[in-house]
Amino acid sequence: MEQNSLDFDALILAGGRSSRLDGVPKQGLVVAGATLLEHSLAACSAASLTAVVGPDPGPLPAGVLACREEPEFAGPAAAVAAGLETLGRAGGGRGFTLVLACDMPRAAGAVQVLAESLAARGNKGDGVMACSEEGTAQMLVGFYRTDGLKKAVQELASREALINGSMRSLLASLDVQLVTVPAGTTDDVDTWDDAAALGVDAGQPDVRQDRRGSS
Repeated sequence: MEQNSLDFDALILAGGRSSRLDGVPKQGLVVAGATLLEHSLAACSAASLTAVVGPDPGPLPAGVLACREEPEFAGPAAAVAAGLETLGRAGGGRGFTLVLACDMPRAAGAVQVLAESLAARGNKGDGVMACSEEGTAQMLVGFYRTDGLKKAVQELASREALINGSMRSLLASLDVQLVTVPAGTTDDVDTWDDAAALGVDAGQPDVRQDRRGSS
């Protein structure tokens, strides 16, 4: 079943510190002629409404929203909260929200499998989350019931645990099914070795060298 048979919104999380990439923003790294952010936007192309949460992403396709978690670098739970608020103000609020980190250039394959699994489940549970063939869960590639995410945000906020909160803490109360996705589709760029393995264009190490030379 195609993604476009689902009615969902999407959040692309792009606000990390990139500490193991010498502070170089991940969203601008280029793989196969497109930035990581552009790959993420393509993976979310069937969403009714999409918001990018993180530093100024520059020009975005028409209809794609941008926002920032507060304070900056406050973690994924705070980023999801900011994104949900932005989507809500723009008329979002579909039954499910796709949460996707911006550092996985092959994530479209995982998103497709998750969409098919979610459609097959009907109205059961609170969503589906990607799992590698080795059994590693990837919480930042998942479709989650929007009302469940909102309640989880409220619960963390009530305990003053939203800022610096993890995805694990945000999803703790949700009934989410792990779904095995194709090999490589959740591989992410955390280090320069990861970047090389995933085919970051040859020009990118020059950016790394510039950052190191200025530190």
